This record gives sequence, structure tokens and C-alpha cells, in this order.
Amino acid sequence: MSGTRVKRIGAIEAGAAALLLGLAACSSPPAGERGNAAEVAEVAGNADDVAAPGNGAEAVPPKSILRPEVAAPVPEPEAPRAEDVVVGFDEPGKILTDEAKAALDALVASPAARAGGAFTLRGHSDSRGDDRANLRASRRRAETVRDYLVAKGIDPARQTVIALGETTPLVPNAHPDGSDDPVARQKNRRVEVHVALPAPAPAATPAAAGEDAVAENATAPTD
Repeated sequence: MSGTRVKRIGAIEAGAAALLLGLAACSSPPAGERGNAAEVAEVAGNADDVAAPGNGAEAVPPKSILRPEVAAPVPEPEAPRAEDVVVGFDEPGKILTDEAKAALDALVASPAARAGGAFTLRGHSDSRGDDRANLRASRRRAETVRDYLVAKGIDPARQTVIALGETTPLVPNAHPDGSDDPVARQKNRRVEVHVALPAPAPAATPAAAGEDAVAENATAPTD
């Protein structure tokens, strides 16, 4: 074989080897990209560990879209406050209206009622009839409300019934010209319900704390 032919075969083999190396380089990503892909895979794996149930990880609070490092605020529970409601009756003044029952239901579900606040029921009447009869009628209305609250789970020991009769009308019982106003009289046949805040627990005084310490020392075994 001549030297020229050997050189040509060597050149062809060198070119083929270079072509294979180029194809191999194109099929694999650069080193930097390979590192980024590994980092992405690692981050994805960590995210799966956080989100997957049963891994013992705590729930991640929602993040703000504009500031991901700031968690969304958790709403605070509603603080109890005193509640007042006026309960109305039908035309004869003996049966609670549907609106009155709905108002009492909402009152029972209020934070003050759930916290154990005391109920004060003040019964009222219009001015028609005898004063004593109106006083009795106002008491019966307050007792009707009390019985409804008891049926809803409010202990009667938490309720105080007060009969006021016709002494404190909500609106005038007559028109300005002195004629009777049936609508106004019906408004005056009512019960005003007040739910107070529960009394705070008494704080221990320094003297009481000292007495407790003395009693504890007195009962402690001696060496």
C-alpha cells in the first residue's frame, strides 16, 4: 500500500471520529444546564415532600402574590359584646312573630350568649286597658320569650324577667290628633332582651396568694 493511500485512509478515519464527537456533544446539554436541571429536580422533589400528605410536614400558610415571603393574616375570632334586641308580637300581643323568632335565634347564636352572658327580659304593653292588667300582660310576654329561649337551650337561671306594663312605650299609642293608633300600640306590645357580657373571673389578690403559700408550707412534710 502506498504512503499516499495510507494518509487518505487516516484522514477519513479522523474525520469520522470528529463527526461522532460532534454528535455526542449536541445530544447532551452543557455542564451548566445539567447543573440547573439537577437543581430544578431537587427543588421539585422538596416541594413534593412539603405538599405530599403523610410526610409529617406542617401545612404551609398561603403566601401573598406580590410578596411571597409574607403569609396571609389569620382572621381573629369575634370578641363577645353585649347584645340588645326588641321582640314583637302579633296583633293580640300573645304570639311571637316569625321575625321575633328569627331575632331570638340569632341572639342565642351570638358570642355573648355562647360565652354565658345573662339575659334580661323586659316586658311591655300598650296603654289600652287597666294598669294592672297591662302589667300582667307585659309579664306574660316576657315569660313567653323566656320559654322560647329555654327551648333553644338557654338555662332559665340565666334569665331575669321584668314586667314594666305601659310605663315605657316605644312609640306614642295615639296619633297627634288624639285618635287611636293600632300600629303603634302593637309596637309597644313587646319584650326588650339584653344579653350582658359574662363577668370576668376574679383575679387572685396578693393576700390570698400569700395565704395559699402559708397553707402549702404548713402541709409540706418536714425533714
